Amino acid sequence: MKTSTKWNISIAVTLFVCLAAIVTVFLLRPSATERADAEGLTAAADNSHRLSVAADGQPVFVEFLDFECEVCGAAYPAIEQLRQEYAGRVSFVARYFPIPSHKNSMNAAIAVEAAAQQGQFEAMYKKMFDTQTQWSEQQDSKASVFRGYAEELGLDMVAFDGAVADPATKSRVQSDFSQGTALGVQGTPTFFLDDKKLDIGSVNELRTLFDAALTP
Repeated sequence: MKTSTKWNISIAVTLFVCLAAIVTVFLLRPSATERADAEGLTAAADNSHRLSVAADGQPVFVEFLDFECEVCGAAYPAIEQLRQEYAGRVSFVARYFPIPSHKNSMNAAIAVEAAAQQGQFEAMYKKMFDTQTQWSEQQDSKASVFRGYAEELGLDMVAFDGAVADPATKSRVQSDFSQGTALGVQGTPTFFLDDKKLDIGSVNELRTLFDAALTP
């Protein structure tokens, strides 16, 4: 692993540990109703977006994320590194969890979902995190900025605009959020491995969990 990569991962982990406690959606734990709703749910739904796919029976890692969340942005390089290290052995799944207090988190998620409808989920996912510091933490809508990203990716803009305007696209995002809430997600990023919610403080802890899950 290159030194620069190690350094990026170190920064990501540090920010994750320092900020995870304050990036929350609710101050209260899930209600009894929400816990009941979680029965039968899995961390990765059938329609969830898979960044990397391993064979059936291999570990499944799920991240509930908010594209405007700076902790998610800090963790992003580390997740990408793990995807490379465990390619073909661990499935990586990304699910939407736009935090209401982030003014453009829903706009970003809708833009990513609209891109996903053209088979470009991963490309737009990466674009959002690669440019996060340019548009996040601002009060005005950045929907036009996200549309520009779609143009840069060469998407069919008529189809993209139609998807962004379609209430079903927002409903798809909200479905992830609702299921995440029912599963006990209260902030971002929240990680699951084989449906078990994780409480981790470093990339190496994730590697240890992955290796244990891969052990016959």
